[in-house]
Order: sequence, then structure tokens, then C-alpha cells
Amino acid sequence: MNIIVKDAETGNRITMQVDEDNTIEEVIEEVANYWKKDAGAYVIRYGKKILQANSSIKEANLQDNDVIELIPDPEGGSCYRKIF
Repeated sequence: MNIIVKDAETGNRITMQVDEDNTIEEVIEEVANYWKKDAGAYVIRYGKKILQANSSIKEANLQDNDVIELIPDPEGGSCYRKIF
């Protein structure tokens, strides 16, 4: 099936072909690599919900042609530095 991943920072979109057993983490790694971003600094949002990296496409209840967003990790990720 296909899913559409939107980069929340730029508005760019990519359509990915995935299997139900692919993980959200695999999706993050692929699109981060494609857009030359640090995969560890991003999460996937579907609607108002952050999807767990270790869940599968099936477990996340994603359907063909669903749009999900790549967003900076709100809990920090590796792109954030603590400023003291």
C-alpha cells in the first residue's frame, strides 16, 4: 500500500510504498534519509497522535493513501540542545 509522508517543516510530500509489517521507525529512517535529516530527531504524527516508532503500519491502523507528518520530536530528539 502507499502512504504519503509530509514534512511538517517544509510542506514537502513523498509517497512511499510500504507493507503492513514495516515499522514507523523504518518510515522515519527512509524519509529522513531522503530529505537529508537526522532520523533520531523526528517522529511521525497521524492526526493528533504521535505514532510509536516500534509499531507496525498495521498496528498504527494506517490505510492506503493516508497522510502522516514527519515532525521534530517534541521531547527533544537529537536535534535539540539543552541551553543552560
